[in-house]
Amino acid sequence: MAPLATDSTVETTSGTAGANTPTEPPVDIKQEMLKGIGGPIGMLYSVLPVVVFALTVPFLSLTAAIGGAVAVAVALAVFRMWRGEKLMSALGGVFGVAAAGGVAAATGSANDFFLIGIWASLAGAVVLFVSLVLRRPLTGVIWNAVHGGANAWREDRPTLLVHDLATLGLTLMFAGRFAVRQWLYVADSTTGLAIADTVTGFPLTALAAVAVVWAFRRSTRRMRPATDDAGARA
Repeated sequence: MAPLATDSTVETTSGTAGANTPTEPPVDIKQEMLKGIGGPIGMLYSVLPVVVFALTVPFLSLTAAIGGAVAVAVALAVFRMWRGEKLMSALGGVFGVAAAGGVAAATGSANDFFLIGIWASLAGAVVLFVSLVLRRPLTGVIWNAVHGGANAWREDRPTLLVHDLATLGLTLMFAGRFAVRQWLYVADSTTGLAIADTVTGFPLTALAAVAVVWAFRRSTRRMRPATDDAGARA
């Protein structure tokens, strides 16, 4: 008969098993955010169809200008898939340009090519502002969801504060986009809208991403020790 394992043997075995259990590699939030906005090449993908539309619409029919923008978006999607990007990621720009072109074609106004972006900016600002009023800043809600959804982040004042600031930054970004583009829309400036779409698009998104990464990292540094202590006591 094999000897019974002593308590110390069980503890040693358990500790060894725990030590040998592979742990999931931590998510690099900064890298994921940069991937999400596409990096500098992402700016090129988003800007080129808009530039083509703005440059051609004064000289061609609205239909031809829309067709040119969509053709450029399709060409870029093919190039992105050739580089190994996923199908839906590559086609996202095509869908966006096609939707914008569809609105402009339906109304017969070149300025309406930018209408979806204008109202999307307003919607984003409103949602973010409401989350602040409700004391549930959206960046914190997302951070908590990514980290299991069970963190008492709203009870930790410094963590709540960083998410208030990050969410406020995003709110101002979307509100600024809406204000500038809506003003140019009312002024009937298609060229101005194209320039504003470029200037208030990727650069502001990258700046806002920095604020979100900062809030995520601060939250993780503050909340992980509490989680680890709770796990150790259990």
